[in-house]
Amino acid sequence: MSLEQFFAMGGYAFYVWTAYAVAFAVLVFNLILPLRRKTEVHKSIERLFKLERPRP
Repeated sequence: MSLEQFFAMGGYAFYVWTAYAVAFAVLVFNLILPLRRKTEVHKSIERLFKLERPRP
């Protein structure tokens, strides 16, 4: 099997590589979105602490 045949996937290359791309995108989003949400939550908690801090 040559490298060209491997990447052609027997005529199904478009579907196979599209599936790989979609799966990769989902994995990336599953890593990035929780990290962004964590940052947002930390910022909102920090704002709440600043609001509730007693002022002299």
